[in-house]
Amino acid sequence: MTHTDARAPQALDSSPTGRRLPLLDVLRGVAILGTLMTNVWIFTGPGGEWGALESGSSEPSFGSLAGAVEGTFSVLANGKFLSLLTILFGVGLAIQYGSAARRGQPWPGRYRWRALFLFGEGTVHFVLVFAWDVLMGYAVTALLVAWLLTRSERAQRRVMWWAAGVHLTVIGLLTTALVLTGDGEDGGTVSREVVDLYAHGDYLDQVTFRLENAMALRMEPVLTFFLLIFLFLLGVRLFRAGAFGADETARRLRSRLLLWGLGLGLPLNVAATLAGPDLFLLARYGTAPLLALGYIGLIGAVVDRVRRPGPLMTGLTSVGRTALSGYVLQNVLCVLVSYGIGLGLAERLGDTGPWWVVGLWATVCAVLMVGSTLWLRRFSAGPLEAVQKWALRH
Repeated sequence: MTHTDARAPQALDSSPTGRRLPLLDVLRGVAILGTLMTNVWIFTGPGGEWGALESGSSEPSFGSLAGAVEGTFSVLANGKFLSLLTILFGVGLAIQYGSAARRGQPWPGRYRWRALFLFGEGTVHFVLVFAWDVLMGYAVTALLVAWLLTRSERAQRRVMWWAAGVHLTVIGLLTTALVLTGDGEDGGTVSREVVDLYAHGDYLDQVTFRLENAMALRMEPVLTFFLLIFLFLLGVRLFRAGAFGADETARRLRSRLLLWGLGLGLPLNVAATLAGPDLFLLARYGTAPLLALGYIGLIGAVVDRVRRPGPLMTGLTSVGRTALSGYVLQNVLCVLVSYGIGLGLAERLGDTGPWWVVGLWATVCAVLMVGSTLWLRRFSAGPLEAVQKWALRH
């Protein structure tokens, strides 16, 4: 099958009226703010982005209060909201595919340009703001999965589980190597030059450093490429099954996700984190997606019980509707607060414990929720979303 399946609108449209699904906006908002629960430790650690790479296998110790705080963040967030965001990106792809099918437009068609534009945005974000950008990897994966959506359901299912198998095999082999060699026990020491670069260096020096070390800094999307494929296609399947709607079928599906995701995913993630740095890869890229599914069920259960959205729900929804802008802005804010090109608090408060890091995360979350809510009172889309729409129309 090389053209859009005529049955796609019925299979994909979980909202008969075609209206926006409120739960998806809330989930996107949670995913954006949740990724910052992990990234904030990167910005505030010695050596910033490169420091996270050199000492990335080190896990916090629960033996102290500071370690318990960071460890709790790791159990709840490390890799989990990244997986959630990836699943939701697959959902978005399915929605766009269904929209093209309803309008009789060819697929992937113009979506290729959207993915390429996203890759360009990710490249700019990587070079100018944050080395651990996810947009570039999403754009490449989206091009492949967009083509896969023109194949049969059976072919998509086979690719999905094949990708999962390859990914788990790679992570399993790498984890085994860490255990056997003991390399994971030594988280590494960040070089003094890199620490000084992020604490005192010029902005252009940091940009140059990212470009010179682009291969190493871009290894995560390469390592997780098959995981991205799996999660994209999983998002497509969940959407087609109606998991994000407001009917009884959707609630039953989310209840299963809650039961299995939290019931199995939470203890597995706790165990992987407590096991130490040797299981770092397994915790971030192996067990995290399972807990992310539990989060979908949990957040869905909470949203189902909200009769009148308050400031928190409104803020999360607004962040979700401006997800791209919020993702970039939260990283820009953390750069300006943490690095020497701004306030330099990462060095100045580095010995004061984790509380200022938690405070930074909470403050940035509040800024994004309030700012996006105020922005949407006047505009229909976030600033970067508006730029993307304008560019793709010309």
